[in-house]
Amino acid sequence: MSTPTVYIIIGTAGSGKSLRARRIAHHLHAAYLDKDAMSSRFVEAGLVAAGYEAGDRESNDYYTTTLLPLEYDSLLDVAGQNLRLGNSVVLDAPFSPFLADPEFVASARRRFGWPAEARIKVIQIHVAPELLKARLRARGLARDAAKLADWDSYWAQHGNVTCAWRGVELRQIHKDTDEDDELTDDSNLLI
Repeated sequence: MSTPTVYIIIGTAGSGKSLRARRIAHHLHAAYLDKDAMSSRFVEAGLVAAGYEAGDRESNDYYTTTLLPLEYDSLLDVAGQNLRLGNSVVLDAPFSPFLADPEFVASARRRFGWPAEARIKVIQIHVAPELLKARLRARGLARDAAKLADWDSYWAQHGNVTCAWRGVELRQIHKDTDEDDELTDDSNLLI
């Protein structure tokens, strides 16, 4: 059995991380774990049950302190299940609240039983602010409304965050145009 690898694809909403994560998972025949696909229905139901709008996330303390940690714990736990079976995994999530914590991955490895030999590769995608804003407008998701309504604050908090995680192989990708998605060969990210 080969050594399993965790590919963590991070970036702001609309950065193109899902496209990149799906390409890598397909190329590797790895498990593809998308945080939103795994938890959005539960998060929206939880927000509504607590008296909030279903798309009210980043500006909502209940979401950020109660639901968001559960989303990531579930994602990291399912990743651990796959890794212990010898399967490589591709994680598709922004990880924004955790990027400044140098020990985040080491803690996740311990908490969720990731094998010690598992490699961890992080690909962080940075997108020019006007491109990102245009993408969020174009996709028209309710959860992006608050981001667009207070764009300057959103960008200041999420736009130029650098991953500070220790114990990972980190690659940074900077994109200024949509053509960058079409021209990118992801195979060089897999090494």
